[in-house]
Amino acid sequence: MSRFGARLAEAVAAHGTLCAGIDPHPGLLVAWGLADDADGLAAFAGACVEAFAGHVAVVKPQSAFFERHGSAGIAVLERLLADVAGTGTQVILDVKRGDIGSTMAGYADAYLAEGAPLGADAVTLTPYLGFDSLEPGLSAAAQAGRGVFVLARTSNPEGADVQLATAGGTSVAQRIVDAAGERNAGAEALGDVGVVVGATHDHGLDLGRLHGPVLAPGIGAQGAGPADVARRFAGLDGVVLPAASRSVLAAGPDPAALRAAALRLRDEVAAVAG
Repeated sequence: MSRFGARLAEAVAAHGTLCAGIDPHPGLLVAWGLADDADGLAAFAGACVEAFAGHVAVVKPQSAFFERHGSAGIAVLERLLADVAGTGTQVILDVKRGDIGSTMAGYADAYLAEGAPLGADAVTLTPYLGFDSLEPGLSAAAQAGRGVFVLARTSNPEGADVQLATAGGTSVAQRIVDAAGERNAGAEALGDVGVVVGATHDHGLDLGRLHGPVLAPGIGAQGAGPADVARRFAGLDGVVLPAASRSVLAAGPDPAALRAAALRLRDEVAAVAG
């Protein structure tokens, strides 16, 4: 498998930067006329695959909404990952895993190692047990050609208490960005270690040495728009992936309508980025 950064760069060149969220929360299943069970979940996932795979650069399934259905929900997630593989669309599985030692190694086996049963192109990781605690995951991802997105400055307001705390004059969030940039140093093109930085606020981070991707949630329902993305990430060394879920998924359940909503937002982002 080629490096994640290289695959992501190809996907963005072909389909733009939008990341379409796949968030089958209970209210949305009902709004789509689906049962809140594994069968409804499977129908939801199938519509999203038909709408997005091969048409947008990135999709981001939220693992929690599959996990809540137990083993049957995980089986749906596995099928979704398999169905998107090979379409050119990259999958960021939003799992936000992070721990220490053998537990982190277990997460790496589940999501990042070669042959991982829930292996996606990339996953989200939480570094708040220390960035270096993620080493088993980072190493497994590098060996398997996968990527990671490490939470730095998230879109929720509660995150500021921890993420903007400072040590030696540098915020925790900036330290995470800097650590990710160190992992990407020397990459020929886009690095494989990204960060999560919300588009909903002026983050105040120096992203000029990241040399990797930024996953930027908060477009649409959370209040950020394409112009916010262009302004807040102007200094990025890498690529920003604006992520939208509810504002696109509201167009469902028809796959053609979902695709049209995603492509319309993608084009709006591109127009502002110039």
